[in-house]
Amino acid sequence: MTLAAASLARELLLASATKPRDGAPVSMPPTRVMIVDDHPMVIEGIQSILETYPDIEIAAALTGGQEAVDRIEEIAPDVVLLDLNMPGLGGLSATELILERRPETRVLVLSMHDSPEYISTALRHGARGYVLKDVPVDEIKTAIDVVMADERYLCTGARTSLGPGTADGREPLTGREQTILLQLAQGRSNKEVALALDISVRTVETHRKNIRRKLGISSTAGLTRYAMEHGVLQGTGR
Repeated sequence: MTLAAASLARELLLASATKPRDGAPVSMPPTRVMIVDDHPMVIEGIQSILETYPDIEIAAALTGGQEAVDRIEEIAPDVVLLDLNMPGLGGLSATELILERRPETRVLVLSMHDSPEYISTALRHGARGYVLKDVPVDEIKTAIDVVMADERYLCTGARTSLGPGTADGREPLTGREQTILLQLAQGRSNKEVALALDISVRTVETHRKNIRRKLGISSTAGLTRYAMEHGVLQGTGR
């Protein structure tokens, strides 16, 4: 285990021993969280602190990216806390496959890597947020709340690494969202897009919602205009 991973695990376990479990009644269903990390101590630490919140339910704790992908529809979490560096299927590939199968799930990367390349690549693959493993433990809960509100969350270290221009910029579209934007801009209906890509209409609707949120565009005409202006219709959009 890395020093950062071990440090996080110890801090989480210590905090869980002292944090009160009492809380006000929660009217909304709890947020279902899946934890995916190849270090059992990190999983135990994160789980022990998140279980102290009445509005959080630990839906699963897994040690591999492939298992997370295989079980994402069965477990149906609202948020996946995902490590990037794992044996076998890594976090970046797992993020794309998770969102292919269940696009309404929010992926929140929890990593020791603070380089801008890691952070920007995770966001391009569809992660809704990025949190470094040395953050205060309560910040993980804050990050979950933010991404559940359909906003992007970057911890202070991640924002500093990316720089002011990138950290506050527009959230990038994933490869699948680019493909669906192209289909929509060509005038296809949700049903036609679903048939063309062999996915469900519900999945297309979720992707469409995410595209509109990321681009700040509410109308189909606006999406078409964006696609034309940014070269998406010619397959050159970014």
